[in-house]
Amino acid sequence: MTKDSLTIAWHEMKRRHFASAIQLLESRSDIYEENFEYYLLLGIACLYAGDIGSASSYFQKARKIKLVDTRLLLGQAAIFLRRGETNRALQYYLEVKDNEPGNKTAIEAIEFIRTHGDYDKICRWVDTGRIEQFYPQLGVNPDKVSAIVLPLFACLVGCFVALFIFPAKPKINQSRADLSQLELTSEEKNSAKEKDLTTQSFRYVLTNKEINKKYNNALQYFQENRDNAAQVEVNYILNSDALLSIKQKAQVLATYFEVPNFNTITDVPTFSEVKNNPYLYLDCWVDWGGKISNANTYSDNSFSCDLLVGDDSLLHYEGSVNVKFDAVPSIIGEQSARILGKISMEDGSIFLKGRAVYQSVYDK
Repeated sequence: MTKDSLTIAWHEMKRRHFASAIQLLESRSDIYEENFEYYLLLGIACLYAGDIGSASSYFQKARKIKLVDTRLLLGQAAIFLRRGETNRALQYYLEVKDNEPGNKTAIEAIEFIRTHGDYDKICRWVDTGRIEQFYPQLGVNPDKVSAIVLPLFACLVGCFVALFIFPAKPKINQSRADLSQLELTSEEKNSAKEKDLTTQSFRYVLTNKEINKKYNNALQYFQENRDNAAQVEVNYILNSDALLSIKQKAQVLATYFEVPNFNTITDVPTFSEVKNNPYLYLDCWVDWGGKISNANTYSDNSFSCDLLVGDDSLLHYEGSVNVKFDAVPSIIGEQSARILGKISMEDGSIFLKGRAVYQSVYDK
């Protein structure tokens, strides 16, 4: 089967044939215009080839298409590190670490900056090539691997064929988790509403059919990795006249929801939707942009600010929301920002529990 140019170029890069990878990719510019992976691979290849100017240009083009990608952040951080701009490099490495706490490259780069971050040391590492350990990783060179394992290759192939001659069919749409214990019983499906409504009030009064539908929707959205959408259905149930046992199951389901990042978040509610119906969106995650104001750092190293929600220039201003971080984030107050946060409530007022901040270093 014929391989596409991106796959071939990546294979050449793993073999450390950067010049041939660059030549191949640049010859396909008309095909891959505005393609994130294309610009990213070209940037990484140019970085390893020592063409820092071209690498920076391709990385900037990639960033315009996709805000957050670990390989892109590592590539741009490496450029700043090579130049001795350790503060800017550190911002990128910390963002990688926020998104992937176990990222080895970011952890080692942060430690290098902390202990050996002087310009003379950096120049020596650039000269010897040791700086490449902080670049986006290429993996093991297949040429070296084949030189080591070639004598054993035939044997390994034989074992592989013997073991997998009758492979099991791959599972399609495999569940994220086994939620069979959360399925509604027949009794719950048939009598989903609380019978005594005189002693309590509810925000949403639903029919038996509506309760069943919203609960099944929550289960389905969870399996589709749409945790925000599932959370909304859970909130409907928790604030409705559904049976207590159904509410308890909905609360258990919510414990399976995952913390998203800027790339994985889906079904983000708008500011106006949350403002008009806050209880429906509690515990949902949002990715809202705008300007930072009233920033405060406290003695326990926590941080709060107001996010003026809107576009970068606030020509389209939607409103203000308070944001609270457990630790001081890397943030530049005068620049526009995007904040990933969880919708929360305190004393009847909505605020965001801040998780991460994105600010472009090219924002002026």
